Amino acid sequence: MRFDLKSSLRTAVAAGAFLVASGLFTGFGSAQAETIKEALALAYSNNPTLNAARAQLRSVDERVPQALSGWRPNVSASGEIGRIRSANDGLDTYRTNSSIALSVSQALFRGFRTVNSTKQAEALVRAQRASLESTEQDVLLAAAQSYVDVIRDTALVSLQRSDLQFLTEQVRAAKDRFEVGEGTRTDVSQAEARAAEASARVNSALASLNASRAIYRQVVGTDAKNLSADTFIETVVPNSLEDALGASSATQPLIVQSQHLVDAATFNVKTIEGELLPTVTVDGSVSRTWQPGGTTDINDSASIFGRVNIPIYQGGAVSSRVRQAKEELGQAQLQLDVIRDQVRANVISAWGNYQAAGASIEAARAAVEASQLALEGVIEEQRVGQRTTLDVLDAQRELVNQRVNLVSAQRNRIVGGYQLVSAVGRLDAGSLGLSVARYEPKKHYKAVRDKWYGLRTPDGR
Repeated sequence: MRFDLKSSLRTAVAAGAFLVASGLFTGFGSAQAETIKEALALAYSNNPTLNAARAQLRSVDERVPQALSGWRPNVSASGEIGRIRSANDGLDTYRTNSSIALSVSQALFRGFRTVNSTKQAEALVRAQRASLESTEQDVLLAAAQSYVDVIRDTALVSLQRSDLQFLTEQVRAAKDRFEVGEGTRTDVSQAEARAAEASARVNSALASLNASRAIYRQVVGTDAKNLSADTFIETVVPNSLEDALGASSATQPLIVQSQHLVDAATFNVKTIEGELLPTVTVDGSVSRTWQPGGTTDINDSASIFGRVNIPIYQGGAVSSRVRQAKEELGQAQLQLDVIRDQVRANVISAWGNYQAAGASIEAARAAVEASQLALEGVIEEQRVGQRTTLDVLDAQRELVNQRVNLVSAQRNRIVGGYQLVSAVGRLDAGSLGLSVARYEPKKHYKAVRDKWYGLRTPDGR
C-alpha cells in the first residue's frame, strides 16, 4: 500500500496557495460586502472619541461670547423690605420700610482687554478646530488599521488551517508507510508533533482574529462582517517625499493648532497688560423707597455717573502675570518648532515604511513561490527515498512562514499608506471622499457667538 502524498499536497494547501497567489484580500469581498470607505464613514459618525472631541469644541466656542460680554452692560435689580420698631416715652410705634432699585453699568474702556480677550478666544477656537481634525485623523487611521487587521487575521486563520490540514495528511501518510514497513515510528511522531503545533497556531490565530474584531467594533461601532478587499489608499498617497513634506507643512492639523496657540498666547499677554490701564464706565440707577411716617411716604431717585478707575499698584500680582504670560508665549513658539520637526520626522518615517512594505511584498512573493517549489520537490524526492519526513515537515514550515510574511507585508503596505496620509494631514472625510454627513464646526460657533442671553444650547438642551 502506497499513500499518494502528491495528491494530498494539492488538496491540503489549495486554499492557502490561492490566497497567497491572489493577494491578501482576494476572496473576502462580494457585492454586498462592507468596503473600507463604509467602515470609515461609520467611524466618522459613531466613534465616541470623535464625538467627545466635537463636544469639547462646542464648549470652547462659548469662550467667544464670554469675551464679547465685556462690551455689554451689566444690569441688576434689588429690593428690600423691613419693619422698624420705635419707642418714645413708653409708646411703641411700628412702620414698614421698603425699596426697589435698578442699576446699569456700561464699560466704555477696559484697557483693550475686551478686544484682546475676544481675539484670544477666537484663536483658541481655531486651535480646537485643528485639534478636532487631528482627532478625526487618529480615529480614521485606527478604523482603517482595525479593518485591515481583521482581513489579515482572517487570512492567517485560513493559512494556519490549511497548514493543519496538510500536516494531518502527513500524519496519515506516515502511519500508512509505517504499517507497510516503509517508515519508522520516528516519522509518525515527528508528523504528529508538527500537527499538534499547527493546531496550537490555529487557536492562536483565532484568538488574534477575535481581538481584531473586538477592536474593530470599538472603533467603528459595528461588528466586522463580510469585509471587502477594495482598498483605495494608493490614490491619495503623495507621489513623492517632497510632495508629502510640502503638503504636511500646510495641512497637518498639529502644526495649524500650534500656530493658533501661539496667537492665543500673544493676545493673552496683551489682555493681562490691559489690567494696568485705566477703566472707564458709566453707571446709572433708579430707585423708589417707601417710608411710612416720614416727611414723604414715597421717595424716587435716579442717578448717572461716569467713573474712571486708574490702577496704581496691585502688589505686583499683575506684573507677575504679565511676565508669566510672556514665558508661556515663548513656550508656545518653541512648541511650534517642536511640532514642525516632529511632523517632518513622522512624514519621512511613514514614507520609508510605506516604500519598505512595497519592497517586502515583492520579496515575500518570491520567497513564497520558491518555498512552494521547494516543498513540491522535497515531496517528490521523498517518494523515491532521497528525503525524509522531517525534510518535508521543514519545507512545509518554511512555506507557511513565508506565506505569513507575505500576508503581513501586504497588511503593512496598506496600513503604512494610511499612516503616511495621516502624517501629511489629509486623512479626513473630505479628502477621502467619504459618503457621510460632514460635521460643520462653524455652524455651532455662529449660533452662539452673538448670543446675548439664553440657557439652552443650539440643539435644545
